[in-house]
Amino acid sequence: MKAVLKERVTVDGYTFNLQQDESFYDCRGEVMYDDEHDQTPEPGLWKAAQKLAKQLKENGYSKADYEHSEKGWVEVTF
Repeated sequence: MKAVLKERVTVDGYTFNLQQDESFYDCRGEVMYDDEHDQTPEPGLWKAAQKLAKQLKENGYSKADYEHSEKGWVEVTF
């Protein structure tokens, strides 16, 4: 059985907000760049997203995954 989703979840000091359609959480961190000048997620936020996806999987959301987009945004989908 899947756990009830919370409106906000804080992991390692990063607060992820549940979106209105309840299909993902998101959080915005600092904009970082790799050696090729591509935008990458803030390392601590990326680790927090991994932990949140793991927690969701443990609570019945077997398709939980994480990804990043531009401008520091990280999403945890389920």
